[in-house]
Amino acid sequence: MFESLGRKISGIFKSLSGKGRISERNIEEAVEEIKIALLDADVNLRVVRRFINSTIEEAKGKKVIESVNPQQMFTKIVRDKIEELLKSGGETSLSLRDPSQTSVVLLMGLQGNGKTTTASKLAFKLKSEGRRPLLLACDLQRPAAIDQLETLSKQIDVPIFLDRNEKDPVALSKRGLDYAKKNLYDVLIIDTAGRLSIDEALMNQIREIKDAVSPCESLFVVDSMLGQIACDVSKAFNDNVPITGIVLTKFDSDSRGGVAMSLAGVVGKPIKFIGTGEKPQDLDEFHPDRVANRILGMGDVVSLVEKAEKEISEKEADRLARNLKSGTYTISDYLQQLDMQDKMGGAGKILSMLGMGAVLDSKKLEQVKSELKRERAIIGSMTAAEKENYKIIGPPRRKRIANGSGTTQADVERFIRKFEKTKMMMQKVTKSKRMQAELEKQFGNADLPE
Repeated sequence: MFESLGRKISGIFKSLSGKGRISERNIEEAVEEIKIALLDADVNLRVVRRFINSTIEEAKGKKVIESVNPQQMFTKIVRDKIEELLKSGGETSLSLRDPSQTSVVLLMGLQGNGKTTTASKLAFKLKSEGRRPLLLACDLQRPAAIDQLETLSKQIDVPIFLDRNEKDPVALSKRGLDYAKKNLYDVLIIDTAGRLSIDEALMNQIREIKDAVSPCESLFVVDSMLGQIACDVSKAFNDNVPITGIVLTKFDSDSRGGVAMSLAGVVGKPIKFIGTGEKPQDLDEFHPDRVANRILGMGDVVSLVEKAEKEISEKEADRLARNLKSGTYTISDYLQQLDMQDKMGGAGKILSMLGMGAVLDSKKLEQVKSELKRERAIIGSMTAAEKENYKIIGPPRRKRIANGSGTTQADVERFIRKFEKTKMMMQKVTKSKRMQAELEKQFGNADLPE
């Protein structure tokens, strides 16, 4: 997400670097290139025009032309304008009542855009934050939707209210809300029926459900991959059944990213959540300031740290820290680090959030993934003793590991050499006060090995 756009805009900024002074013509040329980059990223034309006009107006002022570092000032103006655009829809945080009351979140959208999956992800998120959510299967048009939501509710251990014999979604929504109040559930998440296209019957049904349950949030769920169609569909829904926010699904799969910048400007409603994967935890809050940084290739370290805190347990981190302190680092530790990386979305997502998404193109990233998959197979063919002491892996063992993992002895030897280099690097970190100080500076005063 945003790598292509970020790469183009970063290139534009670099062309201005080193200039002691930027003329109005330089600004016009740079803004014109940004305009092309935004249009290539599938940002809505009207949104691009407003963004460009606003940027030129401010950039041509004395702020940039008389700045000590004009390139940095121009970068800041563009970044602030992007954040302003992403914020234009309003408050992005979820608005819920006090836990002593039952809040209702109504999910709506077209069929196949991810409402049911989003309902379970939102329930999982709220549960992890200490709430008591209840899922309500109100999609009575598609029988498989009830089964799907029931399966997902079991996976995340969140209760569900359903009735396979009920034919009236409005009546079911009222019963579900009564049940939630009586059983002290503080958030009721309603999964409603979708259609293949917007029609009057769908709008009437959604309006009746909304009137029956008075939701705190009416969220429209839409697939990022739809591009500009996502804006048109969201606006049509909002014009008929006012929504309070948008959930963008498959956000990680949209290579261009323009829909995120378009929605707030076209629909006038905030993006509240983004779906970033298939796992229950892959639903992130939408932070305009952090997304603006990612668009410009500046990274999103704050979100990365937050994700690490959620996904990596203290027990896992403590075990690795103890091994570092004792001067040992085993293949088991290496495998644990791979598991941690997977929990955080994999190498591609981590690089993107660090502002390094442009380092690897899609082809190179696939090569990295293939290599890691091969390494996992090799490690999986090792005995416990070999994982703890790689030095016992002689030629016979390497041949056995290669046969068991479907690789070659050369692959096994290559992995062992890579592991040895990684081990040496980790040992340098444990012994170097300077490197420890740098890590503390970057990641806080962690319990680093002495």
